[in-house]
Amino acid sequence: MSSQHTSSAGNERHRLEGPKNHYLSYIISIVLTMLAFAIVLYGGLDRSFIVMFLVGLAIVQILFQLVYWMHMKERGHFFPIMGLAFGGFVALTAVAAAVYWLWW
Repeated sequence: MSSQHTSSAGNERHRLEGPKNHYLSYIISIVLTMLAFAIVLYGGLDRSFIVMFLVGLAIVQILFQLVYWMHMKERGHFFPIMGLAFGGFVALTAVAAAVYWLWW
């Protein structure tokens, strides 16, 4: 005896989180990673541009991973998002303090 409770919201969520969405997000992650490798292997560009481009790609990759793989776009993730934001703030503050201390 199995009781299946299906609602339109449950079906919609299942449809949105199907394999097609996972394959697409996986392919985009691979493309972003390959782009990072390609820019480094090319080597004909200015070093500061390469570093800033890689940092930009890293930020895009982090946001993409959080939204699609960690499901941060769904409801009920306010506190994990706030925890990640606070951790990022602490990390940036620590890096800024270390750079200030070394250059002072």
